[in-house]
Order: sequence, then structure tokens, then C-alpha cells
Amino acid sequence: MSVKSKKSKLTVRPFKKADLARARQIAECYQIIVNLEDGLWYGHGLEMPHVFADGDTVEACVKDMREALVAAVATMIEAGQTPPRPASCGARTEQVNVRISSEEKILLESRARQKGFRGVSDFLRATALAD
Repeated sequence: MSVKSKKSKLTVRPFKKADLARARQIAECYQIIVNLEDGLWYGHGLEMPHVFADGDTVEACVKDMREALVAAVATMIEAGQTPPRPASCGARTEQVNVRISSEEKILLESRARQKGFRGVSDFLRATALAD
């Protein structure tokens, strides 16, 4: 398995079949956020916001994004790291309330949007629980 980017021409090396199969299973559950900019579709992962791909169509972007997520997850598995759980897994039954200033709220909302998150909750959860 190798993944190539049209723009960088970067090829990711092959993975063990078991690692790749597990990575595909995990990455298939990840959510992909897609945006249109200047006629090109750009995507990134909700659970892995630093994984990106692009495409001329939504379908091409999602396909390349899924492969990028597989490569990222396979790399984590190979390194002995635990990939993030898909956002759709498990019910969230607990709530945490944190008091912040209005300036802090604006900053958190801005950073969440910059990173492609829909809201502060997803941003804080992904940032704090990443590892």
C-alpha cells in the first residue's frame, strides 16, 4: 500500500497487511470535513484534523482523504500509538462545565474554526484527548 499526493508526489512506504487492515477499519469510521475553495475541494479529518487531502470533485477529495487517514492511522499503529476513537463511537453521557472569560470564549471559538471543528466542544475534546 502506498499513498501518493498529486501535489507533493510523496509516496508513503508499504505497511504490514495486519496494520493496514486495522487502519482501514478504524479510518472508515472517521468523519471527513470537506470545503470548496477556489474551485478545488479540500478535506481534513474530524478526529485527525492535521490530515489533509484535496480533489477536483467531492468524491475525489473524500477518496483521497480516506486513504490519507488510513496511512496516518497505519503509521500510528506501526509506532505503537493508539489512534483517536471515531467521534461516532460511544455515547457521551458526562458533561463538564468550565467558566471562561468572554475573550477566552472568542479565542476558543476562533481556534476551533481555524482547525476545522464545528464547535468548541469537539475542538477541546480532540485537543485534550489526543495522544
